[in-house]
Amino acid sequence: TVCGILSLFHLFQPHHHQVIMLTISSAVLARALSRSRPAATKTTLRSMGMRPREVVDELPPNFTMDHIKPPPHGLGNPLEADEEPMAYKRNPVTSAHAIDLRGDGRVSVMDSAAFGPSGSVVHGRFGEISASAAQTIPLEYLALLRPASEGAAALREITEASKASTGTLLVYGASRPAGMAAVQLASTSGNAVVAIVDGQHSGNDEMVDIIKGLTAEPGTAVAEEYAICKANFRDLVELTMNGEDYTITDFDSEKFLSDFKKNLLDYAEYFPHDLPAAVDSEQLKFIGKEKDREHFRANMDAYLSQFTPSSPPIDQAKVDANFDIEQYEIFKKKFGIQTTAVISGDDSKANIDYFNPPEIVSNMSKQPETVEEDLATGGYPFEFSVKKPNPLITPSLKGGPLMGAIIEVTPELSTACEAVAAAKTLREKAEALQFLTIGQRNAHAAASSIVSLARKAGAPIRVVGGSLPGLDSIQEPGKGDVQTALEAMALGEDGSTRLNYFIQVYRASDFPVYEAYAVHRAKEPLSGPRQIVVTK
Repeated sequence: TVCGILSLFHLFQPHHHQVIMLTISSAVLARALSRSRPAATKTTLRSMGMRPREVVDELPPNFTMDHIKPPPHGLGNPLEADEEPMAYKRNPVTSAHAIDLRGDGRVSVMDSAAFGPSGSVVHGRFGEISASAAQTIPLEYLALLRPASEGAAALREITEASKASTGTLLVYGASRPAGMAAVQLASTSGNAVVAIVDGQHSGNDEMVDIIKGLTAEPGTAVAEEYAICKANFRDLVELTMNGEDYTITDFDSEKFLSDFKKNLLDYAEYFPHDLPAAVDSEQLKFIGKEKDREHFRANMDAYLSQFTPSSPPIDQAKVDANFDIEQYEIFKKKFGIQTTAVISGDDSKANIDYFNPPEIVSNMSKQPETVEEDLATGGYPFEFSVKKPNPLITPSLKGGPLMGAIIEVTPELSTACEAVAAAKTLREKAEALQFLTIGQRNAHAAASSIVSLARKAGAPIRVVGGSLPGLDSIQEPGKGDVQTALEAMALGEDGSTRLNYFIQVYRASDFPVYEAYAVHRAKEPLSGPRQIVVTK
């Protein structure tokens, strides 16, 4: 074959192209050889190529482990990646500052905390804080030491004035720094706190829930809009003070039994025994094609067999004669037995695959049942007895007498109180309220709810964060109040604290423009339920 191909090329091509023809003929020769190769040769080569081969490299002579050099970062140490030359390195924080919203609205120098020598912290208002007292307190918390101390001072003054160790405390402005401190310190001291979140943050449902979570039962927290409804707020405070009354005064066993019999007859009438299951009779109406009518009822009966059976015929005379209170109590007991059997899978005491209450009542009315055990108490938690009221399982928590009220001054409340105090007559006061904004009127109404309840109970009222006409402000926080706030801020062994804040930090040490931006965010309307702290 190969010789024939070469002869044909040589025959039809000119002699001066013989060199080229030899080249082409060699390529054709290679393809022809590959095609004419026997199949056995291919199989043999493939099987030899797939045969595993183990290669053992011998170590060179005079080779020792010392020839293996350790990596540059050492043996057992993590590899430290080279620093990115374009990466930004944060500057160390040396101080934290609060925003002075009561004064000029700038970054406060007095309400600040800076690291001092030997691990101590120097506060702009209260001086040096020892290293032992400040070692477990975040520096940003120390910038809020003044409002925390004011909350501690207000709680101390109210406790001294009311001469009561614990009781019910009312707090307005519970999401503000001093109000939040008063809520948490009072709750952890055993008091029941009814807190009001002012209009700046009352629209934040999550914040209202958080403040509610900071109070201990039976204390709670509500939005400012709730406290405007004075009757509702008064009932809430009284319920917190006196606890809920779980006593049942209208317990009537005969009425329970008559209602049950009426419901039983209505059930038997709506789901009669001729229905395959306790379903609406409309489902048995045939609305398909005529060719399917023959097997429709048989298919529906098979389908409805998985549902609760319908009610058997109920003899009302026998039910009235034999099904009394004792039988009703035994009937209710069967539900607990059936539930336990279904959950546990134990079918020794009940049929876990079939349970039809109307059929049970029908059988009991024909042949009453008796049991030896006393069914009045029952054997299942929270089981309701139709024979007598159950004893109280959940104790009613009582906050105790009203011991006082704490009000933190807000811009809206301050404006409203000053406008009302400047008016002399009742008409002028009403006109002053009319010309206020809705937020200012709501703040005045909510704070008035607290003041009226406290004055009615003869309890002291203290104002923090400023002053309000006609109300007593707290004295300057003393060393004991500062120490109380520091101890509440300190982290415990489990990582928890008695006093917590929601803080948004602006690192002006890295970006100086953040200082002006933090002041802007703190002064804007509805600035949000958090405290802004600037670090330098």
